[in-house]
Amino acid sequence: MAADGGSSSLQLPCVFSPKSRQFLALCAQDGRLRIWNTDSKTLHQEYVPSAHLSATCTCIAWGPCRTVKEGPQRKKRKSEAVQVEEKADLLAMGTAAGTVLIYSTAKGALHCTLDGAHSGGVNCVQWHPEESLLYSGSDDTNIVEWDLQTGKTRSKWKADHAAVTSLCVSPDGKLLLSAGHIIKMWDLDTKEVYRKFTGHSTAVTTLRFATTRPPDSNGLYFLSGAAHDRLLSVWQVREDGKDKNSVVSFTLTDEPQHIDLVTSNSKEEAVRLAVVCKDGQLHLFEHFLNGPCKKPLSPSCTVQMSDTKESPIPIPLLAAVLGADTRTVMLAYGSHLQPVMEKVEINTAERHVCLTRDVQTTLSLSMETTVSKVKTPIVNAKSKVLVPGLPGHKAPLKGTSQGSEKRKKDTDTKEMSIAERLGEIDLSTVSEKGASKGTASLTTDNFAVLLVQGLESNDASILNKVFQTRKEMVIKKTVARLPLSAVLPLVEELTKRLQGHPFTAALMVRWLKAVLMHHTSYLASLPDLVTQLGVLYHMIESRVKMFHKLTKLDGKLYLLMTQMATSDSSNVVSDVDHTAKLVYEDESSDEDEASGDEGLPDEDSDHWEEDEAMTEDNQEESEDEDPGSRTESKANGEEDMERENESEEE
Repeated sequence: MAADGGSSSLQLPCVFSPKSRQFLALCAQDGRLRIWNTDSKTLHQEYVPSAHLSATCTCIAWGPCRTVKEGPQRKKRKSEAVQVEEKADLLAMGTAAGTVLIYSTAKGALHCTLDGAHSGGVNCVQWHPEESLLYSGSDDTNIVEWDLQTGKTRSKWKADHAAVTSLCVSPDGKLLLSAGHIIKMWDLDTKEVYRKFTGHSTAVTTLRFATTRPPDSNGLYFLSGAAHDRLLSVWQVREDGKDKNSVVSFTLTDEPQHIDLVTSNSKEEAVRLAVVCKDGQLHLFEHFLNGPCKKPLSPSCTVQMSDTKESPIPIPLLAAVLGADTRTVMLAYGSHLQPVMEKVEINTAERHVCLTRDVQTTLSLSMETTVSKVKTPIVNAKSKVLVPGLPGHKAPLKGTSQGSEKRKKDTDTKEMSIAERLGEIDLSTVSEKGASKGTASLTTDNFAVLLVQGLESNDASILNKVFQTRKEMVIKKTVARLPLSAVLPLVEELTKRLQGHPFTAALMVRWLKAVLMHHTSYLASLPDLVTQLGVLYHMIESRVKMFHKLTKLDGKLYLLMTQMATSDSSNVVSDVDHTAKLVYEDESSDEDEASGDEGLPDEDSDHWEEDEAMTEDNQEESEDEDPGSRTESKANGEEDMERENESEEE
């Protein structure tokens, strides 16, 4: 039997063992290989490759079931030892470093390492169904045929101009499918191309033979799936060679992540297909392959999983394999680190099926069955609590208060909570005038640790305390000390807060500026940066657009206000009281009167001196009078002036 399918480097490998489906092998984010027992639902084995961080596992394929009884030559006696139960034993793992590791579940250890043939990362591995041969495809565009008896390369040839991303061996072991973008079919005896197919516009991630018929009968079909492609294409190997395009396609909701199928042995037998997509949904198909079909085929049944909360959250499916009967399916769902295996019966008469599971209780139950290696230390009053970050730094504690005295009694039995530690660390003052540089850097370190804790636990109180700081240097140092894994969550948190009150937005801009200054290279390396920073970008863009308009409005309002202010001031000037505070009458006014009357013949010059004497007497009298009488003199003065004007006109 062919291997259950090599997994592409685009997603985390997750494969059930062939035939009995007793084991589930998967490589999680930490680079470790974990093999779970599907019967007991427990972790069967765990293997940590020596270079699991630098050379991560990119693909997994189970070898054919064999009799696990003797040494390496036991495979040849397979036909003789039919009565002995055959079990899945060997597991091939391709790595990003270009090596292939063969792991034995019977030994619980590494069987052998195949290296030296590939110069690029291995993308796919496939077993020969009968002989002890293994095929691997790599980024270096080559396919290598390995002999597991000797552990050496048996053959190597260039398959494509681009990387080889997927392989599949035919059930009879005579043909090999390989693909980058173009799909090629190789004759394994001659290592020459038997057929070429159009393929996909993106990298092919899955190749599977759908029928077991010979290639010269027009009855050999295989299917392919590619990255970012929501169609599974079926190809027919025709005798006349006119087979470059696909004949049937199956519609999916997302790119395929795991495929299992029951092959068709004759035209009267339908191909059964179970496809788990990247969005966590399972699609079941059943189709009779007999020539081309124009319309894409939709799934006969779609299965989704969710939890049992009031607002249900979908649970992603990792892998699914079909059982002997049409209704039974073995599912793996949840997390790659702690998957849940379950055999379920699905009512395929319904188009959409939603299964609800309480994943948290399932996880906790399975965790209880395994012995935990983590031991919780007992913290007493004499021990020092160190803050993670810089080695040797201790959390600065306040003077003992009444509350802390009460807590001291309980420290022998229980550890301080994060909230209590927050109270112990004084975040409001970073460094006083007399504080040393050591305490300043310590506070910065505390800020970085607390910020990570707040982001992981989504604790608003911790985040508020950290974000309240206004000191540029503290913000810069805190951001510089953040681990890379916390950068994106910090940006998302800042984006949320930027949408709030303008006062908080002004503070958040400082943090955002520091993040962009220190972590631009990391952010630029993210493949889906545009989607993750899209909200922030659009928000800044919209606010900047408004800023231009607001500046114009501000200018116009300023002009209006200044005009109104000037008009108000002119009104104030026009309303000034024109009544004089003091009037000083000069002698010249009487002289003017005299000069004005010179032309009159009746007036006599002798009266001048008398008039002068009279005016002098009047002035003396007015000085002796009270101030109230001054207003009368003012009025008289005005009358005199008017008379003067009249005489001048005459």
